[in-house]
Amino acid sequence: MTGASGAIYGVRLLQILVHAGFEVHVTISPSGAAVIKQELGATVDIHSADVAGLLTLSPAWSTAAIEAPDASVLSRIHYHRYDDYFTPIASGSFRTQAMVVCPCSGSTLSGIARAAGSNLIQRAAEVHLKEHRKLVLVPRETPLSVLQLENMHRLAAAGAVILPAMPGWYHGVESLDSLVDFIVSRIMDQIGVDNSLIQRWGES
Repeated sequence: MTGASGAIYGVRLLQILVHAGFEVHVTISPSGAAVIKQELGATVDIHSADVAGLLTLSPAWSTAAIEAPDASVLSRIHYHRYDDYFTPIASGSFRTQAMVVCPCSGSTLSGIARAAGSNLIQRAAEVHLKEHRKLVLVPRETPLSVLQLENMHRLAAAGAVILPAMPGWYHGVESLDSLVDFIVSRIMDQIGVDNSLIQRWGES
């Protein structure tokens, strides 16, 4: 999770994935933690993050059901400091199914496009590109500059999926939760995880 607006998308994605039985490796940038504080009112210590706290985090406007995590759920979360390059996800030899940067800030987008590797998030993203694994980037910015568009084009050409946080409105929107789940559902589709978070087009 990085410093773009839309922290709820990343939090909700984490909640859904771990309860679905997936091992999830999490890293949060300093700006990402600041956005979580600003938008969701939760303080995250990025040096020893209580990622488990994110599993029960729910904004005041949300009515989504949040499951309390048990020991088996908590054991599937692995937190890595954003500046620790000696973690498994920094290496191409460590197998993963996919990586999602959600939300993805403009600076993170730029860093990945330039192969800068200035933190673990950018390094892990580069690993996914070089290993030809699924990389999904979820920017939340408007309007977009030419430079941001060029970075997106470059990353798409390199194999990344650019999935802007632009929720649809055709799936029976009843709440803000519906809009959040639309984006989370589309992310999960891209990484090959079955879900029924939304009513899909053509389904009754």
